[in-house]
Amino acid sequence: MSSQTPEPIKRVSIICSKGGLDEVLPSLIMANGARMEGIEASIFFTFFGLNALIKKTHDQLKIATVGNAALNLAMPMMGMPITMPMPTLLGAIPGVSKFASWMMKQEMEKLDIPPIGEFLEMFSDSGGHIYACKLAMDMFKLKKEDLVEQTEEVLTIGQFYERSAGASIIFT
Repeated sequence: MSSQTPEPIKRVSIICSKGGLDEVLPSLIMANGARMEGIEASIFFTFFGLNALIKKTHDQLKIATVGNAALNLAMPMMGMPITMPMPTLLGAIPGVSKFASWMMKQEMEKLDIPPIGEFLEMFSDSGGHIYACKLAMDMFKLKKEDLVEQTEEVLTIGQFYERSAGASIIFT
């Protein structure tokens, strides 16, 4: 029996399809981490993930508080046990999503995690590639001018797969 050393990852292509703060952030952390390790990285923003690229919305992303079963993870931020669930009804009260988003941004700041706009800029400046999905752009009636300047191109899914040849594809 021979033991083989796994081949190191050289390229990653991350698909970001969701547009909440807690949904976009993992894509940026993973992609930026790849660049810091010398791994070629790209992010393909599709459907609601486009929120992260739209000039008018990228710095206003929020956390969904209704139907988010993982909000128990936020309970320690309020001094409550992690085992305490966030009641769905509470999440529907006006202002709760804004408060949860504010709390998350405060924790991000403490950990020196940049806001989304700055994170996109850092990733792009490090050589990372940022793409928008053409189908989603057409569906939401968006033009490239609506997107942050770090958006390299608007691609069809076929073009995305061509650019991702040989990469590990990660869907977030």
